[in-house]
Amino acid sequence: MAPKWRELADRVAEQIRNGDYAPGAQLPQIRELVEAGEGSKATVHQAYKALEAEGLVTSTRGHGTIVRPRSALKRLGITRYDKVKWRDSDEVAFIADRVASGRAYDRNEQTQTVNRVAADTMIAEGLGVPVGSPVYARARLVKEGTQPTHTLTSYYRPEHVEGTRIVDPTPGPAGRGGGYRVLYDAGYEIDHMKEALFARVPTADEVKLLQLPTGEPVVELHRTTYTADGTVVEFAVGIHAASRFAWEYEFEVPDSARDKAKEGSA
Repeated sequence: MAPKWRELADRVAEQIRNGDYAPGAQLPQIRELVEAGEGSKATVHQAYKALEAEGLVTSTRGHGTIVRPRSALKRLGITRYDKVKWRDSDEVAFIADRVASGRAYDRNEQTQTVNRVAADTMIAEGLGVPVGSPVYARARLVKEGTQPTHTLTSYYRPEHVEGTRIVDPTPGPAGRGGGYRVLYDAGYEIDHMKEALFARVPTADEVKLLQLPTGEPVVELHRTTYTADGTVVEFAVGIHAASRFAWEYEFEVPDSARDKAKEGSA
């Protein structure tokens, strides 16, 4: 026979899945369930902690226990960087994700700080500069409404961005088209990029900054952006709340044998 806290957790989980508690709804307070005869304070607390560990709810001080949203943001892969979005219009990457997800957005949901820092080993390797070299760090915190979704810090060589809007800490993207448009206007048109993704346990600071529920991992993104001649013009590190994004990639399947055959017949 399952313990009483497990029975209560399963019953509330079923109500959540059936829509009795909608995404964003607040579950009854522990005191209310105790008074309703659902068990002791410890029983209800343990049931709520189980629901949180299973990713169904999130608990925050002052807001109670809230049913988590079911639909994650669609985090586009290749198409979010389409030049028509940032070069020819004003749809920067995080806005492209919102548009693809059918979600509203405010340009000022992205805030940032800009600092000149010394490149550590990871940054130096990403930008292709010696360790300790001065670089610009443009750190953004992106929110959906009041909910943080991710952080993104882009690192640049000073000679590529000095005097541009990229080093301006004004809230929102770096002007029309964002950072890639700024680089384009400065003569550094992006041509290709490399992305690496991995999941990990968040740090205490990340839990606080992203308002993560207990047990939620983060997805760390490393993005390296190149011009056509192979010059690195940006190295970026993003920290994403794992449950708030659905990663989507669409691309052509390579056929290196075919390509080599074409080269040989040229």
